[in-house]
Amino acid sequence: MSTQGDNSKAALVSELNGLLADHFALYTKAKNFHWHVKGSRFRDLHLLFDEQAVEVRDRIDMIGERVRKNDATTLTSIGSVAANTRIKDQDATDLSADAMVQELHDDNVKVLERLKKLKGLAEDAGDNATDGILDDLTDETEERIWFLKSTLG
Repeated sequence: MSTQGDNSKAALVSELNGLLADHFALYTKAKNFHWHVKGSRFRDLHLLFDEQAVEVRDRIDMIGERVRKNDATTLTSIGSVAANTRIKDQDATDLSADAMVQELHDDNVKVLERLKKLKGLAEDAGDNATDGILDDLTDETEERIWFLKSTLG
C-alpha cells in the first residue's frame, strides 16, 4: 500500500476509534439520564432515554469490529474511551428533564459531525464496507436528534 493509502487508513481508524468512544460515552450518559430523570414527563423520557441507549450500545461491537477488520487495534479501557470521545461527562443526577434532553441532543449532533467526517475518510481509504455502515449509523443518529429536538418543542 502507498504512503497515502497508509495515511488514509490511519486517519479512518483513528476516527472509527473516536466514534467507538463516542458510542460508549453516549450510552453511559443516556443510561445515567434514564435512571435519574424526574418530573411530569418521567415515563416518556425514561423510556426514550433507554431506547436510545440500547440503540447506541448495539452499535459498539460493529464499530469495534470495523477497526479490527482494518487490521488495527481498538480502544482498550475506560481511559482510552475518555481520551478519544467528544462527549463530555455528566455526573449530575439532578438536571432538569429538558437539560437532559438538550444535552443528549447536542451530543448526538457531535456524533453526526464525526460520522460525516468519517464518510469522506472511508471513501479516501477505499473502505466500502465502512462507507455503507456509516450510512446506517448516520440515519440512526439523525433520528435520535429528531426525536430529542421534537421532545424539546
